[in-house]
Amino acid sequence: MDSKKLALLCRELADDKKAEDIVILDVREVSSVTDYFVIASGTSEPHLRAIVDEIRDRLRERHELRPRAVDGTLQTAWVVLDYFDVIVHVMRQDLRDRYDLETLWGDAPRVRGRKKVPTGR
Repeated sequence: MDSKKLALLCRELADDKKAEDIVILDVREVSSVTDYFVIASGTSEPHLRAIVDEIRDRLRERHELRPRAVDGTLQTAWVVLDYFDVIVHVMRQDLRDRYDLETLWGDAPRVRGRKKVPTGR
């Protein structure tokens, strides 16, 4: 699966669990580490868990994709799923406000649109 399709799918899966303020940043021109960041907020530890589990479990079940690394914990309120070309940040809103990844990566354009991506259901 190409990286943009994967990023859109991660956004869709996060949205399925009612993640808030989901943003995709196209960092291909400003980073050599990855192609896209998907950033989503959750309201509590259980909400963060639901979002992370939905992304991780559905990508594994439907597309045989596993993150090459997972960093952070639900207790720290920031979990990063590294799918190589797509890095997903799931964080509580107060941490998101503090670290402000959208401004830090402000040169990266946002991927627009809410088009449904087939999830293999």
